[in-house]
Amino acid sequence: MSQNDFDLTTADANTGPTVRAGMNAMAQALATCSSGATEPSTMYAYQFWADTTSGYMKQRNAANNAWLTRWLLSAGQLAALSGATFTGLVNLAAGADIASAATIDLTAATGNSPRITGTTPTSAVTMNTGQQMIVVADGAWPLVYNATTNKINTGGFNYTCNAGDVILYHKDLSGVVHGLINSVSGYAVGYGTDKAIFGYGYTAAAVSMTNLVSNTGVVATDTTGVGTARYTLAAAGYGGDKAIFGYGYTAADVSMTNLVSNTGVVATDTTGVGTARRYLAAAGYGTDKAIFGYGYTTAVVSMTNLVSSTGVVAADTTGVGTARDALAAAGYGGDKAIFGYGFTTAAVSMTNLVSNTGVVATDTTGVGTARLALAAAGYGGDKAIFGYGYTAAAVSMTNLVSNTGVVATDTTGVGTARYYLAAAGYGGDKAIFGYGKTDVDVSMTNLVSNTGVVAADTTGVGTARYALAAAGYA
Repeated sequence: MSQNDFDLTTADANTGPTVRAGMNAMAQALATCSSGATEPSTMYAYQFWADTTSGYMKQRNAANNAWLTRWLLSAGQLAALSGATFTGLVNLAAGADIASAATIDLTAATGNSPRITGTTPTSAVTMNTGQQMIVVADGAWPLVYNATTNKINTGGFNYTCNAGDVILYHKDLSGVVHGLINSVSGYAVGYGTDKAIFGYGYTAAAVSMTNLVSNTGVVATDTTGVGTARYTLAAAGYGGDKAIFGYGYTAADVSMTNLVSNTGVVATDTTGVGTARRYLAAAGYGTDKAIFGYGYTTAVVSMTNLVSSTGVVAADTTGVGTARDALAAAGYGGDKAIFGYGFTTAAVSMTNLVSNTGVVATDTTGVGTARLALAAAGYGGDKAIFGYGYTAAAVSMTNLVSNTGVVATDTTGVGTARYYLAAAGYGGDKAIFGYGKTDVDVSMTNLVSNTGVVAADTTGVGTARYALAAAGYA
C-alpha cells in the first residue's frame, strides 16, 4: 500500500530530510496510483486509485464525490481507440434486464447483452450511431417493424419472439436501427413459405391432382396422378419449407398422408397415421411442425394429430375442444395456430388456439358469423385470415386474425361467395383462396395482400373442383 495526502505542511517539520521523505512518499503514491485495499484518506478530482480489494483501477470524478471504475488491474494493457487486436477472451457485462416498452433505450443499458422481459410491443429502439448490442428475448416479446427505428429482418412485417431468440441491434450512419433476429427455432424469421400447392378434391369423382402456386400467386396447370384420389382432406406446412396432405375420403374415410418436398413434389401414400376421418383441418405451428385436428368419422370428433418437423404423424390426442367438422385452420403469431368455425349439429362460431408446443386451448365462442366449409391461411408474417364458407347459402366474407389470435368481425363482399374451398400462404407474407363450390364446382382464386385485403376473382386456374386442401411450401 502506498498512499499520501499530497500536502507538505509545517507539521511535516520542513527540514531537509523530512521534506525529502515527504516528497518520496508522495512520489511512491503517484508511482503506485495510490494503491491500497481502501480508498485514500484525502482525495482529489481525477485522482487514480489502484483498488486492490476489487482488483480495478479507479479514477475520481470531476466533482470529487465518487469513483469511476476504469479497468481491471490484471488486464495487462488497454485497448487502443482504433486498430486494437484482442488475443484472448473478452468478457462484456451482460447488464441488467430491460422491460419491454414501445421504445427501448439501449443507450442506457448497463451491459452489452441484456435480456428483454415482458410482452409490450416494441416499435422503436434508441441507440447511438455505431452502437452494437445483443439482446435476448426472455419470452414472447412482440417486435413491430419500423423502417427507421426498428428495421428487423422480417421482410417488412412484425415478429413475436420466442424465449431465447437473440437480436443483434446496430445503428448505422443514416440513423437507421437494424435488428438481426436469430430464432431459437433455427428457421428464418418473419418470412412464411414462398410458394403454395392446391391438391386433391372432387369433380364428378375424387381426383388426384395438384396445382402449384408461384411466389407471385400464379397458379400452374394440373399435375395428375399424385397419391390416392380423395377429398375432404386437409393440408399444412411443416419442416420450415415442406407440406403434408392428410386424411380424407375415397369410398370410405382414410388414414393416409402424402408429403410434399420443398420443390412441390408429392410423395406416395403413407398409410395408418391416426384415426381415419374427413372434413378436418390442419395448420403449421412451432415454426416447423403441423397439426391435424377435428373432423368426422361416424360422428364429429374432437381429436388432433401432431406432425413432427420431419413429417411423422403422431397418434391421436382426444378431447381438445368441441367436436366438429368442416372447419378451417391456419398459423398465426409466428409459431402458433388457430382452428375456427365448423359444424356440430349446426354451424358454429368458435375458435381454439394452439400453442407453439401444439397444445390446443378450450373453445372461444362468438367470433364472427357461424359457418362451415370455409378456408383459412396465414398472411402478413404473423396473422391469419378465415374466408368464405356456408351458412344457409354460400357466403363471401372474411375474418382477420391478429398476431395474438384475436378474431375480428366480418368483412363482407370479398370475391365470389363459395364453400368447400382451400387456402394457403405464398410469397412470404401473402395468401391465396382457391377453387370451391357455388352451385357448381369453380376454378378461381382470390389473392390476399400482406395487409389482409382480398382481391377480385381470378378465373380459369386448373380443373374446377371442391373439397380440396392447400398448404405453403418452399
